[in-house]
Amino acid sequence: MAKIHLLMKKEEIEASKLKGNKVAVVFDVLLATSTIVAALHFGAKEVIPVLDELHARKEAEGKSKGDYALVGEYQGNTIDGFLDPNPLLLKNYLKDKSMILSTTNGTVAIQKCSDANKVYICSIINGKAIAERIYKQHQDETILIVCSGSSGEFCLEDLVGAGYFLDNLLAYSHEPWDLSDAALAALLVYKNVRNQLSETLLSSRVGKMMQNYEYDDVLQFVSNPGIVQIVASLTKEGTIVAEEKALYDAQYEKKEV
Repeated sequence: MAKIHLLMKKEEIEASKLKGNKVAVVFDVLLATSTIVAALHFGAKEVIPVLDELHARKEAEGKSKGDYALVGEYQGNTIDGFLDPNPLLLKNYLKDKSMILSTTNGTVAIQKCSDANKVYICSIINGKAIAERIYKQHQDETILIVCSGSSGEFCLEDLVGAGYFLDNLLAYSHEPWDLSDAALAALLVYKNVRNQLSETLLSSRVGKMMQNYEYDDVLQFVSNPGIVQIVASLTKEGTIVAEEKALYDAQYEKKEV
């Protein structure tokens, strides 16, 4: 089976090493990739990830006001004039719209991975769907798991999300994948906390910061493993779309969100 590598933070991404037969799976559990997946689940037409506020406003130029929503934060603070990237608050604002999203870490990591052969957007809520897709379509390609991190530091929640994805991927496979030590570490961490996912996210540095913003309901939502069946991926045009929904076994039936 193919090799699976894991990067602990977006600053470790090297564009030259992404080219060729590489598939990137990007995590920013708190909160960008969770928000992206939830937005598509709630009816957004697409998500346009950008590097910063300036690029977001430029992306909006020429678009009709009713066709898009500007969403974003910088260093944990909502950008002036943008909607807060809170997936639960956005639920009723995105139907059939393009969400232009700027975040400090997640959208930057996605942009930095754009040279990969394929880029998937992953979180705990859709980790099972992405694992199924990787198993069915990418067994012969090198998989690079990218944890976005925060402020140049590793984030526990991204490692847990990566471990959940790997646990599902290995459950599908009859042959072992070749995991790097970092990927194996993510799997072992997840197995150790799998019965306390929400508590683990709450105890993380970013989780504690989100509690200060009274995001407890959001933390609970993004801690639910596999509740969204969406396979989110980056197109060659730079937008994120929902591909066909994953086809689960009966035991993996979709839960209502």
